[in-house]
Amino acid sequence: MNDTVKTWLSKSREELDDIYRSAKPGEIPSGDTQGTAILAGSLFAKCVAFFAGLYAWQGKVFDLFCQGGKAGVLVNKITPFSLSFIVAKVYRDKSWLDGKDTIVIDYSKTSFFAKAIRDEIREIEPGVYLGKVWWGKRRILDFALTRK
Repeated sequence: MNDTVKTWLSKSREELDDIYRSAKPGEIPSGDTQGTAILAGSLFAKCVAFFAGLYAWQGKVFDLFCQGGKAGVLVNKITPFSLSFIVAKVYRDKSWLDGKDTIVIDYSKTSFFAKAIRDEIREIEPGVYLGKVWWGKRRILDFALTRK
């Protein structure tokens, strides 16, 4: 796990929001990324990250195909076998958190199971992204992505 991501596991939701707010969107990732679920402010954040990564969600694979790398699709890697499942559209738009530019991962038109989910990511340092997960308009989780 990336050292920056390790420090995020001990931060509160407010601290992670401050990091996110101070970042620019950066480049949309391309290819395979490693994911880390972050249950901010929890005493069990490290355990959640470990078990989620082992059994549930390992990251995302991005495929940029239009507008000079400014939009595309992705597929999530889930289960202990990193099966590709749950497709989303990827594009730039305004963040629901602060109204600034962000990279949106939108499942509303691509997934029956995740149609109420919207992720947002910003590149905090080269190849390291901090993400927010929305269920409808309610924020439910933070996550990290690191390029492989």
